[in-house]
Amino acid sequence: MLKVLLVDDQKLIRDGIRSLLAISGKVTVVAEAVDGSQVISLAETHQPDVILLDLSMPVMDGIQTLQALQQTTLAIPVLVLTTFDEHDLVLQSLQAGAKGFLLKDVCLETLITAITILSQGGSYFMPSITERLLNQVKQTPKSSFAKPAVVETLTDKELEILALMAAGYSNKEIAQALFKSEGTVKNQCSTILSKLGARDRTRAVLHALELGLITGGFR
Repeated sequence: MLKVLLVDDQKLIRDGIRSLLAISGKVTVVAEAVDGSQVISLAETHQPDVILLDLSMPVMDGIQTLQALQQTTLAIPVLVLTTFDEHDLVLQSLQAGAKGFLLKDVCLETLITAITILSQGGSYFMPSITERLLNQVKQTPKSSFAKPAVVETLTDKELEILALMAAGYSNKEIAQALFKSEGTVKNQCSTILSKLGARDRTRAVLHALELGLITGGFR
């Protein structure tokens, strides 16, 4: 049973999420907070596998909470749950250390999947982030690039960058989110394309999808 710390200022939302997670039989809420001011102490006490975090809260909002967590030795992945589907919010969350981003209207199955992936060290971003790129990917002929006979193993960091590439982020945005130089990200993207035998990002994402390296939610 996976354990989560639920952080949201609206009691109705907390009650609903807690009830849904209980129905799943796979995840349990071990603690709750109405804002970010109690998150660190609750996380230290209960040691959850994942923190579910709202962004819009009084006293201490989600971005401030993420930033505070970065100053600690806690290594608990944070899944942002919000009502706002905004590009800037996704980037700010990534920059502050979030490992996942979902809208609150997602189905229970998606929420459980995201929690599970984060607990295993992966990342999960809402499919709507990638909708434009996926449409483009689906229209790309599978025979339009030569696949290597054997794909070199991608590192965890390369998989993280690949997921952001799939989400449509530029090298500059990826660099900002991962606190790297744009040149470093450009080199890593080139390495990823080389390992996947692809000449551009779209073909790299298509091949990665075919190989199961990333999913619709982009692990």
